[in-house]
Amino acid sequence: MAAAEEARLLAWLRGPAAPAGPELSAYVSELAALGLAELGREPARLAAERARVGAETRRLAFEHYRAFIRSAECTGSAGHGFGGIESRLGSLLERLPALQDACRNFMRDAEEIACSRRMNSLTLNRHTEILEILEIPQLMDTCVRNGYYEEALELAAYVRRLERKHSTIPVIQGIVEEVRQCTQLMLNQLIQQLRTNIQLPACLRVIGYLRRMDVFTEAELRIKFLQARDAWLRSIQASIPDDDPYFHITKTIEACRVHLFDIITQYRAIFSDEEPLLPAEGQALNEGAIFHSWVLQKVSEFLRTLERDLRRGVGGRLDSLLGQCMYFGLSFSRVGADFRGQLAPLFQHVAATAFRKAVEEAVEKFQEEMNSYTLISTPAVLGGSTGVPVPMAQPGTLQPPMVLLDFPPLACFLNSLLVAFNDLRLCCPIALAEDVTSCLEDALGEVTKTILAFHRAEEAAFSRREQELFAQFCMAFLDDLLPYLNRCLQVLFPPAQVAQALGVPPTQLQRFGHLGRIDVVALRDSLAFLLPAPPDEEEPLRPKEEEDAETLPAPLPAHGQEGSPEGALLPTATTE
Repeated sequence: MAAAEEARLLAWLRGPAAPAGPELSAYVSELAALGLAELGREPARLAAERARVGAETRRLAFEHYRAFIRSAECTGSAGHGFGGIESRLGSLLERLPALQDACRNFMRDAEEIACSRRMNSLTLNRHTEILEILEIPQLMDTCVRNGYYEEALELAAYVRRLERKHSTIPVIQGIVEEVRQCTQLMLNQLIQQLRTNIQLPACLRVIGYLRRMDVFTEAELRIKFLQARDAWLRSIQASIPDDDPYFHITKTIEACRVHLFDIITQYRAIFSDEEPLLPAEGQALNEGAIFHSWVLQKVSEFLRTLERDLRRGVGGRLDSLLGQCMYFGLSFSRVGADFRGQLAPLFQHVAATAFRKAVEEAVEKFQEEMNSYTLISTPAVLGGSTGVPVPMAQPGTLQPPMVLLDFPPLACFLNSLLVAFNDLRLCCPIALAEDVTSCLEDALGEVTKTILAFHRAEEAAFSRREQELFAQFCMAFLDDLLPYLNRCLQVLFPPAQVAQALGVPPTQLQRFGHLGRIDVVALRDSLAFLLPAPPDEEEPLRPKEEEDAETLPAPLPAHGQEGSPEGALLPTATTE
C-alpha cells in the first residue's frame, strides 16, 4: 500500500510533463524523510542552489566562450554534413535495386560460365568416349554395308540402352534415329539375302540375326522367310523360256524338285513345327499351318503350270513327262508332300483328249477318202496271196489284217487308229478303258454312217462286180477291222488288270458291259442288210470276235515295251 501511494504521489508531483527518472524518485524519497521545518526551508535552499548553479554557469560561459563558439560551429558543420550525407544516402538507396539486379545477373552469368567451364572440362576429359558415341551411327552404317551384322546388332543393343537411360537428350535422340534407319537398312539386306540362292548355313545365320533384331513375331518371321524364298523360286521359274511347252515344263519340274525341296529342308531345319504342350496365352494362329498352306499353294501352282503346258501340247513325250512328274512327287514324299495321286487325272485327261482328237481326225480322213473312193479297180491283187508277199507275224506282236490293203479307206483308217494307239500306250491308265472304248464306238458309228451314206449315194450305179466288192468292203470292216481293234484294246487294257482295278474276277467283267471291247454285234446289225446271206441258215454263225478272242496271240507287254501295236502300222494304200 505504501509503495502504491508513493507512486501516486510521485505522479502528482511530476505532473504530465515532468521528466521521470531515478534522481526524481530519490529526491522525492528524501523529501519524504524531512521534517516540517526542513520542508519549509527547502524552497529557499532550492532557490539558493539555483542561483549558485546559474552563476556558475555564467562564469563557465565567460571563461570558456571560445569552446562554446567552436561547439556551435561544429554543430552547424555537423548538421550541414549530415544533410549532405542524408541526400547522398537517398541517392545511394535509389541506386541499390539496380545494383542488386546487376549483382544477381552477374552471379547468374558467373554460375553459367562456371557450369560451362565445368562441362567443357568434363567434355575435354571424356572427349574420347563422347567421340565414340557420336560416331556410332557412322560405324553402324559401315558395319551394315560391309555385312558385319554381328557388330551392328551389338551397336543397336548399346544404343537401346542409351535411349533408356538418356531419352531426353537431343543428341541421343538423333543418334537413336540414325541407328534406327541403319537397322531398317540391315533388315532389308537380310530379307534380300533370303531372295537369293542362299544355302542352309547362311539361312540359319540370317534367321538368327532377324530373331535378335526382334522386329517380327515367330509367325511373321516364318511368313517373311517363305515369302522371300518363294520370290526367289518364282524368279527362277520366270527365267525359264516359255516357247516350247515340253522344255518349259521339264525345266519347271527340275527347278521345283531341286529348289523347292531345298526350301522345305531349310524351313524344317530353322523352324520347329512341334505344337507346345501349353500354348501361349492369346495365341490363336497355328504356326505349323503356315508351312502346310504354303506347300499346298506351291503344289497347286505346279499342277496348274503342268495342266497349262499339257494343254498346249508336249507331243509324243507324255511318258517321259509322266516319269519326271512321278519322280518329283516321290521325292516330295520324303517331306510329307506326295502329290502323285493328283497327277493321274491330269495325264488321264490329256491322254483321253489327244486320243479323241486323233480318232476324230481319223474319221474325218476316212470320210474324205470315201468321198473319192471308187470300186472300179480289182483289189484281189493287193490283198491276195499272189503279187504282194505277206510278211510273217513276229511272235508277241499284233499283225494287222492284210486284207485291209484291198480297201484303202479302211487301211488308212486303221493306220490312223494305230497311230493314236501308239501315242496312247505311252500314257495309258486303266481308268481310260471306258473312255477309249466309248470314243472308238462313237468313231466306228460315224464310219458306219459314212459307209451307209456311200451305199445310198452309189447303190443305183453299182454293177454286179461293184456290189460284190462293196460287200467284201463291209465284211472286211466287220470281220477283220473290228476284231483287230478289240485285240488292240485288250493289249492296251488287259482284262486281268481291268478286273483287278474293279476288284472283281476276270470272269465277271461281262457284268460291266463292253468295257475294253467294241460292241461288234451292234455295228453288224447296222450293216446286216448289206452283207451276203450265210451259206447255212441252220447253224448259227459265231461272232468273229469270239473266235479271234479264243486264238489271240500271247498278250503284249505293258505300256512302252516291245510287242505293242507300234510295230503294226499298215502302209497307206492309194486308189488308182
